[in-house]
Amino acid sequence: MSFARLLLGSAALACALPAYARPDTAPAETDGTPVDAAAQAGQGSTTDANHQEIGANIVVTASLDRPKADLLGGTTVLSGDALTRSLRPTLGDTLARQPGVSSSSFGPGASRPILRGLQGDRARVLTEGIGSFDVSTTSVDHAVAINPLIADRIEVLRGPAALLFGPSAIGGVVNVIDSRIPRTLPEEPVHLDGIVGYGSAADERTASGSVDVPVGGKVVLHADGSYTKSDDLETGGHILAGPQRRAAAASSDPDIADLANLSGTLPNSSAETWQVAGGAAVVADGGNLGFSVSHYDTNYGVPIRYAIEPGEEAEAVRIAMRQTRLDMRGEVETGGFIDRLRFRGAIADYRHQELEDTGEVGTTFYSQGLEARVEAQQAVRGGWRGTTGAQMLIRTLNVIGEEKFLPRNETQQYSVFTLQSADFGAVRGELSGRYERTEAVAQPDADLGNGRLERSFNAFSAAGGASVGLGNSGVRFGVSLSHSERAPTAEELFANGPHAGTQAFEIGDVNLGVERSNGVEATLKGGGDGFDFSLAAYHNWYDGFIYEQPTGELEDGLPVYQYNQVDARFYGLEAEASARLAQIGSTAVVVDGVADYTHATIKNGGPVPRIPPLRLLGGIEAQGVLAQGRLEVEHVTKQDRVAANETETGAYTLVNASLTLKPWGRDNPTSLLLSANNLFDVVARRHASYLKDYAPLAGRDLRITARFAL
Repeated sequence: MSFARLLLGSAALACALPAYARPDTAPAETDGTPVDAAAQAGQGSTTDANHQEIGANIVVTASLDRPKADLLGGTTVLSGDALTRSLRPTLGDTLARQPGVSSSSFGPGASRPILRGLQGDRARVLTEGIGSFDVSTTSVDHAVAINPLIADRIEVLRGPAALLFGPSAIGGVVNVIDSRIPRTLPEEPVHLDGIVGYGSAADERTASGSVDVPVGGKVVLHADGSYTKSDDLETGGHILAGPQRRAAAASSDPDIADLANLSGTLPNSSAETWQVAGGAAVVADGGNLGFSVSHYDTNYGVPIRYAIEPGEEAEAVRIAMRQTRLDMRGEVETGGFIDRLRFRGAIADYRHQELEDTGEVGTTFYSQGLEARVEAQQAVRGGWRGTTGAQMLIRTLNVIGEEKFLPRNETQQYSVFTLQSADFGAVRGELSGRYERTEAVAQPDADLGNGRLERSFNAFSAAGGASVGLGNSGVRFGVSLSHSERAPTAEELFANGPHAGTQAFEIGDVNLGVERSNGVEATLKGGGDGFDFSLAAYHNWYDGFIYEQPTGELEDGLPVYQYNQVDARFYGLEAEASARLAQIGSTAVVVDGVADYTHATIKNGGPVPRIPPLRLLGGIEAQGVLAQGRLEVEHVTKQDRVAANETETGAYTLVNASLTLKPWGRDNPTSLLLSANNLFDVVARRHASYLKDYAPLAGRDLRITARFAL
């Protein structure tokens, strides 16, 4: 499918479908739900009218505009000062401290969020409700083409509402919300936002800025750009994990033996990224319509998987990626039973080249995509509200080069969905459903030995539940049930070749069926004067969980992994809470904590690989009008529940501190952040990472970040 065809198709959709956008004139509703202690003290919110940042207790994903406590399932919102403090060059590392979230941590240049132990296609990553159009689900060494620097807020959504974005979102949805398509008219002739920062662990230099200009009373023009450059990462100690160091030290090859002493700098981990975008929107009383065009370009190193046996090859690969995309969004108020009609669409052209240490191009990935969705939002009537819509996705993927492991293929998905909720006072109910038709076609490929391959799937998913208020305590208890079906991806169906990113020779199975999951989740949420908490426990049973199993054979010097389907079980918990310990004048002293745990087992096959262990995080924060100071400790336990051919990962404890200065008060977005992360320079490795034994996390990292709005 050519890029011209995508452009024509998207233009036709824009003309044929009504506008889509989140309403921006409506105030953030609270329904009396207490905000968390941090939000009460001003953290995570701002009153900048030009961007209308909504407090961290309100969820706007899928145009829900509802308090977190009203939604079934664990929900996380990262915005304002909390987002500034968490910002890193990759989306996975930016979200890694949120409950239920880990990171693939495939070096500083490629880290994708992992939700409840699920990654890839089971944890959708979106920008304004539309996919990222990259190949990050194809391999863990491929970066997500979304820059966290552009985010106004990031939301992680689970439960029935996640079905609005696809049945593959079993683990949840990450939605990055930005201002590239303006939603409001600036009050001043020119509105500026900017951020500059420095991080010592990788000599990281960052700058970004955006400008919004009103023209003619109803038109807003937007432009933004960002640039990040970092050197090789400084870690807290030895590069290789203990077992690999011992094996290297015992080698008779002096070059391999020297690896046992490799420490400090992580070789081949530098990165350089830049991005530019422009957009425009017409903003009127009865709706709005806008578009943006953006270009993303990055060149990053993939940390070396060192050879500790003579004859093995260790590559220092770099990835040069670029993407150009066009986004559209609009909305029109209709009145009556259907209050608003919305449209959201995007097309993208993507390419990345995997460069050998000689500079030669080894493998190239080409991907083109079109995605669009239209929604009809019902007017609120007697406590009943809902959204119904349709969505389509077309993606082509072509891999060329020496590590080609997929034939040229195209995936088309068409779906309809609905989310309905009702408020009966003490009792609130929520019900969602989705039907999705998926067609996957692979072209004949003589190199891989396949003819034309074609599969189609019908997937039906539904979820529902209710919550009940426990007296006048401000606490709600909820239970939701879900049935989710996911069609296998082209990679799972058609793979047949060496995959350097996972150090495996991957073989797909064109006969795979639909993956089914049945789950139950219980939540307990509440808050009051100076406190807030949320607990979630979940259990999912998989029928036909698609999983790579080692065959014990070798191909091209790599272990062979075959995709097949097995039964599996996942269960776990997430908890977060905050409480105001004291109020000293205008300064609030707040304590908060996060805990999460996932347990995953393949029936008759042992643990699922790369599942994060128990994690505990606690902090204390002084929140004043002009300054905020925070100290936190994160402890990750040892993961010794491992799959075959998987190594254990040791426990670690990180201590972080930060000071945020707000020279114009807590309600003004301008701030100066000074932070020290991993204060004691410990060696830390994330068990979810394929590279954990070869690429530890950053050591001591001193950061300074300045953010302003004019």
